[in-house]
Amino acid sequence: MRGNRISLKTAFARQIRGMKIWHKQLPGRISAIVLSRLFTKGTPFVTVFLSARILNALVAGRESKEIWTLVGITLGVTCLLGALGACLNRWKSSQEEEIWYQTEKILDDKQASLDFVDADSQRIADLAAQIRQNHQWGGRGLRRVLSNLEDFTDAAVTALCGIALSAELFVLPVRDGKLSFLNHPLFVLLILGTMAASALLSGRFANFADGAWSGYAADARLGNRIFGAYGNFAKDHKRAMDIRIYRQDKITTHYMEQGDIFTEGSPIAVRYRGMVGLSYIAAEGMQAVMSGIIYLFVCLKAWAGAFPIGSATQYIGAVTGVFTGISGLIVCLETIRTNGEFLKDTYEFLDTPNSMYQGSLTTEKRSDRQYEVEFRDVSFQYPGSDNYALRHVSMKFRVGKRLAVVGRNGSGKTTFIKLLCRLYDPTEGQILLNGIDIRKYRYDDYMAIFSIVFQDFQLFAMPLGENVATSASYDRDRARDCLIKAGFGDRLKTVSLDTHLYKDLDKNGVDVSGGEAQKIAIARALYKDAPFIILDEPTAALDPVAEAEIYSKFNDIAGDKTAIYISHRLSSCKFCDEIAVFDGGSVVQQGTHEELVAEKGGKYYELWHAQAQYYAKEA
Repeated sequence: MRGNRISLKTAFARQIRGMKIWHKQLPGRISAIVLSRLFTKGTPFVTVFLSARILNALVAGRESKEIWTLVGITLGVTCLLGALGACLNRWKSSQEEEIWYQTEKILDDKQASLDFVDADSQRIADLAAQIRQNHQWGGRGLRRVLSNLEDFTDAAVTALCGIALSAELFVLPVRDGKLSFLNHPLFVLLILGTMAASALLSGRFANFADGAWSGYAADARLGNRIFGAYGNFAKDHKRAMDIRIYRQDKITTHYMEQGDIFTEGSPIAVRYRGMVGLSYIAAEGMQAVMSGIIYLFVCLKAWAGAFPIGSATQYIGAVTGVFTGISGLIVCLETIRTNGEFLKDTYEFLDTPNSMYQGSLTTEKRSDRQYEVEFRDVSFQYPGSDNYALRHVSMKFRVGKRLAVVGRNGSGKTTFIKLLCRLYDPTEGQILLNGIDIRKYRYDDYMAIFSIVFQDFQLFAMPLGENVATSASYDRDRARDCLIKAGFGDRLKTVSLDTHLYKDLDKNGVDVSGGEAQKIAIARALYKDAPFIILDEPTAALDPVAEAEIYSKFNDIAGDKTAIYISHRLSSCKFCDEIAVFDGGSVVQQGTHEELVAEKGGKYYELWHAQAQYYAKEA
């Protein structure tokens, strides 16, 4: 079970906030729910009321004209209300299929708008996963807000309509002296108290069962995660070889069995066969007993002459509605409170602030593209870490230069690039663009001057040209030229810019190798035509021939841009104007390839000869 339960006041505040979110996301959705439920739940009471008038008229032997008039009114009103209710339900239903998509969109839009420092954090990743698991486990969270509104409206309309049609039942006097006790105020209070107590108990039993279901949320989320990780394992065609060679189906079956959450012998199933099941039976039993009491009370008053027999149908339906509505309200209040606990995760995620300063200066659009970037005594610690990923880094470079960034894994190379692109801000020191702290520039404007090919870049299941331009409308000649510059020219002889990549959306789509995908990613960086192009291990998936081709064309690819090249293969550094050697989060050497390789005992010399020994001829 969860910890201390929240108050109803807090729960309602979270429910109302959720309704505001949905009103903004799907305008009209709240109105559609309230109006459709008002007509759906209210129409039967109108029909019962009019039907009772017809029965009373028949019993009293009224003229046929009067009876037919009542029949006509009943049919007309019922048809009108039914038609309006059907239209409103159709309006509501037309939006229901969007709920899942819109829920994901709310979360995805927030994820996309987060500062990278938050989007990249484990806390946010865990929180987002938790929210989605809550949705999958009993639909808890933002989606349940709409269900709660619907259930609350149903219960409220049922109870209010029942009260309106049954109020006079308790004050109409009986004529039979033997049953005069039915008129006594204490007896009326006894009936009303019994109804209230039964409704309360019925709601409590139902709430106990619902609370038990929610109490297993943590286990269920784990079960969903296990199933999500391993349940569709065999469907991933990329794993087909590993599954067969290493019989990975066995280990995945083992982990699936560990997540014994939803099986017949699970703790949830055992409890539902015990106390929880009994609670559901008790809730239904209380409703059955109360229905019997209502029938008996109404029939006795009708027998004693308090009202015509036709009105008995009205009062039975109305009083039953009061009981059902009140019981439903009690259940709904508890559901709102339970769901409010799950909404805490959602709102914590949605309330994550954008703390990174956005700046206001426009990045200078220089026709000569003469930009100078300076790292001035920059140090950086990742959030939650006590260790420095970078320490006292100071260096300058200008547009048009070729800078190689080399070093062992964990030496600070990727962190250096993240700071340059302002995915993170320095913990200490400054990064300057043309002498101005980059934090003073508009964030999106500053980001626009960089084109980056990350190691873990992603391509989309869309046409090749759209992958290059990241747009549905683009300059085809320019896209083709960028692909050729990136070394994809030979493959263009067999595919076109309109050819879909992969078969996810098009059965005629083509699969591309890792090296081809990397060339497309490089072409995408070139298409953006930003002053800075950053290549993070751009040849990691290329064979030696393709790698040599990229290197030989490196100056053409970069043009007048500043090219910053992160690499483990030091042979690429020979093409660069300057090399920065990182070690332990600091720049330990800077210079050209010739200068650095001549420094015996230096870190670059060590790395160079560690790789060169595999290519050098034996004496």
